[in-house]
Amino acid sequence: MRLTPTERDRLLIFTAAELARARRARGVRLNVPEATALIADTVCEAARDGRRLAEAIEAGRSILSADDVLPGVADVVTVVQVEAVFDDGTRLAVINDPFRGGGSLGDDAPGGALVGAGEGYDPVEETVVLLVHNTSAVPISVTSHFHFFEANPRLAFDRSAAYGTHLAVPAGSSVRFDPGATVEVGLVPIGGGRVAIGFAGLVDGPLDAPGAREAALAKARATGYLTSFDDAEPQS
Repeated sequence: MRLTPTERDRLLIFTAAELARARRARGVRLNVPEATALIADTVCEAARDGRRLAEAIEAGRSILSADDVLPGVADVVTVVQVEAVFDDGTRLAVINDPFRGGGSLGDDAPGGALVGAGEGYDPVEETVVLLVHNTSAVPISVTSHFHFFEANPRLAFDRSAAYGTHLAVPAGSSVRFDPGATVEVGLVPIGGGRVAIGFAGLVDGPLDAPGAREAALAKARATGYLTSFDDAEPQS
């Protein structure tokens, strides 16, 4: 039987995960490779069962707790990444906080956060909530840090309100819009220097430059983007 490198890697993950399941069933707490393999395998199997990316990530995050692993594992394994095959293709699943904050080494752990009283921190900006309608005949997925204003032109939503924002979802994940579906999404402002370069080419520069929003909206309309939730007809 000939296997591709990707298929061999998948079988390696499965084998390690099966070992982890057997040891866990005997009451043995898992080490780093075992825990990582079991989480990754759970995500891959959820994808194989037809579940969406967010659901697969949640399955991986729910399979183990800090009590299932050796001391310190939850402090070392803070994120698991695995490529899984979904109904719409291969996607990177990023499982942040895979043990739901179950670290046990405390603030002295390498990279541990020292939580203060909060003075000097800016308040978290409120999330923008929009309805998004997919007028196309195919599923559309938008990743976590894509400038949502520049998302697929067949998505009908208030693009002016979405200007300068990205999806309020974990880094590396995405939101899928099925054909004809309407989905409510949360958006947060793009941080840092607030410069959008690339994407769909509607901005390509500082987001807050004078006239940048108006120019981007004009370019979007001129190139056929739907710019309002109510101004589109479903595409045949």
